[in-house]
Amino acid sequence: MKAAACAFPAGAEPPRAVLERLRAVDWYGDWDVATAHTRSRALLMREYLRRAAVWAQAYGAEEEWPFFDVTEFVGSGFRLDPELETELEEFLAHKVPTPSTARTCRGAVRWAALKAESKDVLPDLPDPYDPLLRMYERGGGYSIEEFIDLYGVTIPHGSFQSNLDAEPFLWLAPGTLDALDEAAEGRITYYAKISEGCPRSNPRGIVRRRLVGREGETHDEAFTRNLHREPTEYLRLYELGHNDVDHVEISEREAAAFIESATKRLAGAH
Repeated sequence: MKAAACAFPAGAEPPRAVLERLRAVDWYGDWDVATAHTRSRALLMREYLRRAAVWAQAYGAEEEWPFFDVTEFVGSGFRLDPELETELEEFLAHKVPTPSTARTCRGAVRWAALKAESKDVLPDLPDPYDPLLRMYERGGGYSIEEFIDLYGVTIPHGSFQSNLDAEPFLWLAPGTLDALDEAAEGRITYYAKISEGCPRSNPRGIVRRRLVGREGETHDEAFTRNLHREPTEYLRLYELGHNDVDHVEISEREAAAFIESATKRLAGAH
């Protein structure tokens, strides 16, 4: 079954540029880089799993999900430029550590080429490989065991249906991902500061509480106009009854939406 379609937008990334992005990845691991980006890498992998499920459902490729080459179903008979294909396969054979990762790298380059060359209308679905490319650039690949190991954090595979039904994660700007990763040690809960005229969907600000270590040492931080986390006494004062501004617990996705919106707004103000 084909998805609803729309004309492909101009300005697509060339396939060779995608290959160069992949070549720049440290596939065999800088552990410090991977562990410094565990929050964003987990979110990006979950978003890839969701998008892959959307594409697999649209093209009857459920059995191939999650790590597959979308172009095999979207562009039947599509062939990559022979010179680029040779470069790609040599890179995959010598640099990419697992067959699953190689399939997605091949798929990302071929997808970019198909978008650039196709004269047909392509499906109006989210780019299948964008989250995965960004995840690779933030600390390398993954391995598949009982869980998906992202080298610093593991996440469950989930079922095809649970990934298909998952809430989208659409905030992929590097600054947003960096803010989610910044000093992200411990168990993290996000809160939106709300008041009349500033609902949960457009709060006055956001605060996160981190509980670190077995003793649950508490660290409260606000995302400020400086576009960084800074310590805050807001939650402690609220608990003591000294703060009139209310708050509500929000998801990490909602926090990402606020960070990206605030970053764009504050950047435009300078």
